Amino acid sequence: MKTIRKMSINFILIAAVALLVSCTNPKNDFDAQGNFEAIEVVTSAEGTGKIVELNIEEGDVLTEGASVGLIDTIQLDLKRAQLHATIKALEAKLPNVAAQVNVLKEQLSTAEYERERIKRLLATQSATPKQLDDYNAQIALIKSQIIASTAQLDTQTRGILAEIEPLRVQLLQLNDQVNRCKITAPIAGTVLSKFVECGEFTTTGKPLFKMANLSKIILKAYVAGNQLTELTIGQAVTAYTDKADGGYNEYKGTVTWISNKAEFTPKVIQTKDERVNLVYAFKVVVDNDGSLKIGMPGEVKFQKE
Repeated sequence: MKTIRKMSINFILIAAVALLVSCTNPKNDFDAQGNFEAIEVVTSAEGTGKIVELNIEEGDVLTEGASVGLIDTIQLDLKRAQLHATIKALEAKLPNVAAQVNVLKEQLSTAEYERERIKRLLATQSATPKQLDDYNAQIALIKSQIIASTAQLDTQTRGILAEIEPLRVQLLQLNDQVNRCKITAPIAGTVLSKFVECGEFTTTGKPLFKMANLSKIILKAYVAGNQLTELTIGQAVTAYTDKADGGYNEYKGTVTWISNKAEFTPKVIQTKDERVNLVYAFKVVVDNDGSLKIGMPGEVKFQKE
């Protein structure tokens, strides 16, 4: 009789504990379920050639713009050197307009000085009017030569500069191509996958590695249509993940997106209703303490009691 009474007491205690656990366990109160994901960015090659440097491994945490590798730029550097030499050769052909015109201006100054001297001599009848006319004609000729030479030299200068300008544009293009051979991190985040190794040949557009910012991770979950009224953009919610001991980790989150289009319940998601029911997806941004991983299942409560 005592044995039966003891078993009854134990059964009651076990039932009470189970009831207490079920009351405190949030599992029965979850409003939505889903999986964690992140915005993944694939970095592709912007140049063609051999990868001569690639200093990343999966799991590395990089800052935005960090230099992580280099594609061979020897041929681009040679073309750039050739363009520099061509531009330098053309610039050497540019006429020295000031020097050449200054010679004529010096002749003009001398002729004008002589004309003034002749005028003074003519006043004392020590020179003839013809001498004055000769200097006037000489001055007029020099002035016309200055105008013609300036125009000719300007035309010659513009022609050479017109040849140099497209070369400078090509040089800018080459500089851009060289810069694109530098492999950098497009965002601050963690390297998820590495698709190539140093020494491999790559082409423009070929994926090199994939990154994601895991400091803030996204829980994409689903709700039935009759739950939409409980959701708003910017709403604070609580996300849960399983613990090894059967409990739950809690994370504060914010609703950042609600789908305006219904879809059939994904196979990996269990909801209160049948799978054939239409549901709406929504996203919750959660601060990641390092324990949340892409693909991990999670649950959401709209309001924590």
